[in-house]
Amino acid sequence: MEILDVTGLERCLRTLKRAHERLVITGPDSEDHDVFRAACVKEFELILEIVVKLLRKVLREYVTSTRELAEMNYKDVFRRAAGHGLLTLAEVDQWFLYRDNRNNTAHEYGQNFAAKVVAVLPEFIRDAEAALAMLRARA
Repeated sequence: MEILDVTGLERCLRTLKRAHERLVITGPDSEDHDVFRAACVKEFELILEIVVKLLRKVLREYVTSTRELAEMNYKDVFRRAAGHGLLTLAEVDQWFLYRDNRNNTAHEYGQNFAAKVVAVLPEFIRDAEAALAMLRARA
């Protein structure tokens, strides 16, 4: 099995946490508020993609065909991860909600989309930290 490099996820999670802290501190009337909100949204999106990419790498040891793994959609990757005890079903449901939230509002790319992302950030950060801990243990 190849070595699992989680440094990108660690970096994005640190950035998200800093941006979210600054977003809360600055408040909506600050001229920097939009900058921190945009950083939060971007890191949210990056973390969604990085986590599924890393899960695919971990799942390589459980599948007989790398093609099968490559053809799995986002939700199938998470289902398979739960099937192998990497994540709980409750954790998988949360990741589905984050992905659905992102997919259902992606066309908005405005304040409504950003507000929906910002609303879930505390839980998302907690869940991303849990995923990171699991992935570190697998590295």
